[in-house]
Amino acid sequence: MKTRLSIVLFLFFVFFSFCGTAQNKYEREYRIKKSQFPQEAIKLISDKIDGVKRLKFYKETDSAKISFEAKFKKDRLWYSVEFDETGKLEDVEILVKEIDLPSATYEAILSYLGKSFSKYRIKKIQQQYPTTENEELDKTIENAFQNLILPSINYEFIIGGKKDREYFDYEILFDSEGNFVRIRKSLPPNYDHVLY
Repeated sequence: MKTRLSIVLFLFFVFFSFCGTAQNKYEREYRIKKSQFPQEAIKLISDKIDGVKRLKFYKETDSAKISFEAKFKKDRLWYSVEFDETGKLEDVEILVKEIDLPSATYEAILSYLGKSFSKYRIKKIQQQYPTTENEELDKTIENAFQNLILPSINYEFIIGGKKDREYFDYEILFDSEGNFVRIRKSLPPNYDHVLY
């Protein structure tokens, strides 16, 4: 009887220790060739988006999924269009500055960052237009390229933050009102291409 109880307790602790560590999603981004990018995604970019400059393709891997990103400049703004493995659009992101956010939203985000980190530095802010079941794909793309401030958008902050004496890069997602949605640690950029 004691051995059964010991086994059950052991399995219980092992299961919950894996659940606790699963909350960290480490993300890494690699530059890839156009031929390695999903064809459906390339077709969507060429059909729906005009006037693209400096188009580059990336593969993003984390502990949960693989996705693909096309980054480019259009109308003096930097865009990132993210797709899943099959080439289905997930979201469109625009690189923005603090001044571009509504002041109440930005204050709520700064309040969260101040409470969560002993020290932090904002590295990048992106305004995100996620695809939803309620909105057609063309409408999501249209809203993103008109740079509209809508209740459905999110803000993605890339920060360097210090917690408990450790300094890491984090990707933090907030809704349009500045409410916290999720956080995950980011790995440093991949420098495999650099030869020493």
